[in-house]
Amino acid sequence: MQKGRIIKSLSGFYYVSNENGTFRCKGRGVFRKRKISPLVGDFVKFELDENDEGYITEIESRTNELIRPPIANVDQAVIVSSVKNPEFNPKLLDRFLVLIESAGIKPIIFVTKMDLVNEEELNIIQKIKNDYEDIGYDFQLLSIKQSNEQHKLLDYFPNQITVIAGQSGVGKSSVLNTLLPSLELKTADISKSLGRGKHTTRHVELLKINEGLVADTPGFSSLDFSNIEQDELTDYFPEMRERKQYCKFRGCMHDKEPKCAVKLAVKNEEISSNRYEHYLEFLTEIKSRKPRYS
Repeated sequence: MQKGRIIKSLSGFYYVSNENGTFRCKGRGVFRKRKISPLVGDFVKFELDENDEGYITEIESRTNELIRPPIANVDQAVIVSSVKNPEFNPKLLDRFLVLIESAGIKPIIFVTKMDLVNEEELNIIQKIKNDYEDIGYDFQLLSIKQSNEQHKLLDYFPNQITVIAGQSGVGKSSVLNTLLPSLELKTADISKSLGRGKHTTRHVELLKINEGLVADTPGFSSLDFSNIEQDELTDYFPEMRERKQYCKFRGCMHDKEPKCAVKLAVKNEEISSNRYEHYLEFLTEIKSRKPRYS
């Protein structure tokens, strides 16, 4: 019996890696009966036959899992936005942040194409950067050609499993190619497919980058809040989460309730009014969702 991590899933086979190498495995039928599928990123136990073909016998418990891409035990998600072409979209960034926070994954923000901005635009994006850093987010500003900034990017990846997220055209391809130039052909397909709201990549693979593993398919290609309940939303805004205990009413939604600590913080400019407006829009979206029946 050996242990390892699934680093690739392709055509019904799982490629499990450990200190002895990488082994092609199949999942035991017991997983289908229990309606459990092995995922890339899973830590598993497996047995080998005489031909070094393997069978996964056990899946260890997961810290988290994503549906798109189907991957488990993710440590961090890099959200790539651009300052221009397409224009920086704070509401879309906050949507990504909520989804990543809800999955228990650490978000990191990269904003690309900084060499396209003038001084006034630079001041605006710098203010936005400061606001997100005040919340506690890691926020990096990057040029189109990141090769001279490669060392700054590579520092994020050791000992982490990372997914890359962001809308089409923001520079995910450039970021990935800076990290691993051999990816160039794949990332063009990734950007196109994410722009359509789905990815057409037929397999998920974890690629080794600077002692870490990065998924070669885009994360969070579905951006709806179907798995988030309205009373959970506050917890995915860190600056609100830390203040909710001071609201007068337990279960305060920070909307129309009196003596709300979050609304007071917005009034005192301790919480960004833009972030608060996005919170209210997301709350309305969740409230208006059609009820689900099991």
